[in-house]
Amino acid sequence: MNAMLINSRNQLPRAIVAAIAKVVGHRPVALHEPRFQGNERTYLRECLDSTFVSSVGPFVDRFEADLAAYTGARHAVAVVNGTAALHVALMLAGVQPGDEVLVPALSFVATANAVCYCGAQPHFVDSELPTLGLAPTPLREYLGEIAEQRAGQCINRRTGKVIRALVPMHTFGHPVDIDGLMALARDFNLALVEDAAESLGSFYKGRHTGGFGLLGTLSFNGNKTITTGGGGAILINDPQLAQYAKHLTTTAKLAHRWFFEHDEVGYNYRLPNLNAALGCAQLEQLPVLLAEKRRLYERYREAFAGVPGVYLFGEPDGCSSNYWLQTLLLDPVLEDARDSVLTATNEAGQMTRPAWNLLPSLLPFRHCQRAPLPVAESLERRVINIPSSSFLV
Repeated sequence: MNAMLINSRNQLPRAIVAAIAKVVGHRPVALHEPRFQGNERTYLRECLDSTFVSSVGPFVDRFEADLAAYTGARHAVAVVNGTAALHVALMLAGVQPGDEVLVPALSFVATANAVCYCGAQPHFVDSELPTLGLAPTPLREYLGEIAEQRAGQCINRRTGKVIRALVPMHTFGHPVDIDGLMALARDFNLALVEDAAESLGSFYKGRHTGGFGLLGTLSFNGNKTITTGGGGAILINDPQLAQYAKHLTTTAKLAHRWFFEHDEVGYNYRLPNLNAALGCAQLEQLPVLLAEKRRLYERYREAFAGVPGVYLFGEPDGCSSNYWLQTLLLDPVLEDARDSVLTATNEAGQMTRPAWNLLPSLLPFRHCQRAPLPVAESLERRVINIPSSSFLV
């Protein structure tokens, strides 16, 4: 073991507190807060004055159009939150009860919950260090061992179930290896649905995340890069799928001036006009927010340059990340210091958080299929997210 790392173990919590303080000062700071400095109040007043505050109103249409224009998707369908977006996207991708869906073990619980809403089961797979997201090469090897192609479907030989879809998640806003995952999805007959909940403003080889697969989803929760309070969206390039998504998320109601005809079980998932008004104002400020978050990353990079055993995660090669959450990786030999760091930073008023508990360790998912997870298990023990609000610098 490196002697410098041995000596730094006891000093690490104090060193990290000091490095964060160099950037944000000696004051209480949250992990991530929204910033309202544009037309939010003006647009909200317009909503209130018009009385169109629910799921019908001009700001909903405008927000969808603005999202499509920014991301390059042909269509964006605004819904009440990112989980609802992922639920409907999986349905549109053909996920059926009894199917299996490949999802990262290292992700927020909503990724797996949405699979279960479809009556399917999450099948957990590993991540990779360069992106923190799904690892194409180990997954290809794993599927080669456990799956076979039958009548154009990917079948899990161990369970006999169809593996229907692949859901990469762009962890903390950093794009996954999309080329590798798209090739894998094509070779194994899997629908690719991108969980881009955290990555608005992130680009892979010049294209926005969420626009590579059959569908992509976004989240606008209060802790995201921009917020609508609660909200999400489905990014869709197929116009028929987009029309069907709007139909499903509007209770499957057939258009009529007064009759209430519904042709299937639908969902009351449409984003209210009030929330969309907030989103329109926030989206106008996105370029400034992204520039501020990149500047925050650069300040942290300077501050942590002299802290041994700590790596500030940067965007993968060929990508432009939104740096939604600034992320520290502890050296593997220092992973047992993680909780001491979390304690010291939070006691100093610096809100920090570990990565999520791996999904297959959670009670609802312990029975689910899982691949070997060496990288995800290591990341779970070593990741620390530090204060990341855009206005900190």
